[in-house]
Order: sequence, then structure tokens, then C-alpha cells
Amino acid sequence: MTSSGKSSKPRGRSRSVARTLARLAGAQALYEIEIAAASPHEVVPAFVSSGFKGIVDDTQSGPVDALFFEKLVLGTVGDMATIDPMLSTALEPEFKLARLEVLLRAILRLGAYELLAFGDVPAKVVITEYVELGHDFFSGREPALVNGVLDRLARLLREDEVNDKAC
Repeated sequence: MTSSGKSSKPRGRSRSVARTLARLAGAQALYEIEIAAASPHEVVPAFVSSGFKGIVDDTQSGPVDALFFEKLVLGTVGDMATIDPMLSTALEPEFKLARLEVLLRAILRLGAYELLAFGDVPAKVVITEYVELGHDFFSGREPALVNGVLDRLARLLREDEVNDKAC
């Protein structure tokens, strides 16, 4: 984007915003699934059919990428048996996945799944998106934890992409 506010790629920008909003809604959906012990096959359609009303702040303009949201949430829940052990290994020894705050755990799970399943999204983008999501909800060390854990996972899952460079 240029300083005048015009982008040479408006479609990419809107896709990026739509995916960012889908990640935000995804974190909220995973939170609801865990707290309410709800079925993801009930929560995901409810979010989509409501048009994400009340989920995404009205000040954030643009549509949510509903298909990306669905794939992200359902894939994360479906792959939790793979994701949770990877996260537990990537966490520092003093942190236990089950003891983390529910929303923080949701953010880490979504980020891990996106690194695992969405190879078309660069690792650096995935990490940045979830660190920013961490900042949206937390003001302490949590965003740094998200950064460290997802960086470690990126080095394992996307070794050839990362090539010993910091994400």
C-alpha cells in the first residue's frame, strides 16, 4: 500500500483482510467450542449464517472469508490429536498446553494448523497474523509466547521455507 492509501493490488488486500477476520472469528469459534463443549458442526454454521454478527467488530470493514474460516476451524478441531502434541513439544518446559488460557490455546492451535495445512500461506504471514491476534486479546507476554511457539513449529513443519532464517 502506498502512502496515499491506494494499493496496486486491492483484491489481495481485501483477501488478506477477509482472512485476518476469518482468523479472528476462528479463535472465537474455538473458544466457544471448548467453553460450551459445543460441536464444531453447530458452531461453524451458526457463525457463518449470522454473517459473523457480533463476532467481528463493526469498525473492521470487509467481509470474512467464510470458506477459509470453515476450513480453519473444522481442520483444527479435526487435527487436534496431531496439533496438541506438537504444541506441547514447542512450548517452553514451564508451560503446559492444558493450563494455558482457553483463548491463547485456541490461537496457538489455529496457527499450528495453518502452518500444517495451508502451505500456500507463507510461514512468516501465519506467524505475524497470530501474533497480531494475540495482541488483540492480550497485553502481557502472550503474543511473545505465540511468536516463539509458532516460530519453532514453522522450523519443523516448513524447514525448507524457513531455511534457518527467523520468521
